[in-house]
Amino acid sequence: MMAFFSRLKDSLKGVKDRWSGGIASLFSGKAFDDGFWEELEDRLISGDVGAELSEELVGTLKREARQRGISSPEALKEVFVSLISEELLSVPGTGLPFEPDEGDTPLVLLMIGVNGSGKTTSAGKLATQFLKRGKRVVMAAADTFRAAAIEQLQVWGERAGVRVVAQSQGSDPAAVAFDAWQAARASGADVLIVDTAGRLHAKHNLMEELRKVHRVLEREAGEARLRTVLVLDSVLGQNSVAQAETFNSILPLSAVILTKYDNTAKGGVVLSVARKLKVPVRYIGLGEGADDLSPFDPVEFAAALMESEPPR
Repeated sequence: MMAFFSRLKDSLKGVKDRWSGGIASLFSGKAFDDGFWEELEDRLISGDVGAELSEELVGTLKREARQRGISSPEALKEVFVSLISEELLSVPGTGLPFEPDEGDTPLVLLMIGVNGSGKTTSAGKLATQFLKRGKRVVMAAADTFRAAAIEQLQVWGERAGVRVVAQSQGSDPAAVAFDAWQAARASGADVLIVDTAGRLHAKHNLMEELRKVHRVLEREAGEARLRTVLVLDSVLGQNSVAQAETFNSILPLSAVILTKYDNTAKGGVVLSVARKLKVPVRYIGLGEGADDLSPFDPVEFAAALMESEPPR
């Protein structure tokens, strides 16, 4: 984990710079006067935390500083790191990797999100990681709108040695999902990963199609083994949060994967997702490689963002 923490710190360098000009730099010896607190709140808002949560975090930190008699910038920063960690950890399941249960029914991961969020790539990365853990995986190419999406998932499957169930472009996505479910059951797979078409969250007909895929999988696998996984492009900031809220109103979200969380994202979107959706952020993506998708560790994340060291 420390190796990933080191990579996380490197990947978050640009994020820290854009965390409204570097929130960590505020904790550098300035007096904790009204100007400090106002600047901290402004930078949090600009860093995609959201106005309500930014005000609350600053108010809590100010109260803690007063009650504890904190005068050291370093000590105040450590309290702030703890506040960020606690906010994220308040959502059960945050940072926990997907674990298939024992039994004859595979865990089903239904990957959803808008165009370009990184669903197919995340599906391939998850499949590769499950294989490394000795799990048997089947993938479903239920993004039937684009031939390129089917081919992309097949490339991941060939690379990892995972069976990809696919039909021709334009096929019924729910039928593909059903066929993949049958194949996963027949082969004794531990995990079925279903890739779906990227869709604008405001398009009603596409959302209804997604509901149909979900209904088929829920009927076959059962609610307890179905996870609806929203893949969010963290670069989009508060727009990602709006997308997530809409998807969550259509389907019960089980988890969030934040992609592209490297030198192009701001820092605070993860806090907004946790606060507004109460859906656990399970994984964070830092690059294109299979190992660049990792379980999201809130404590390491907060420490890396604020240029601290995680507690041992």
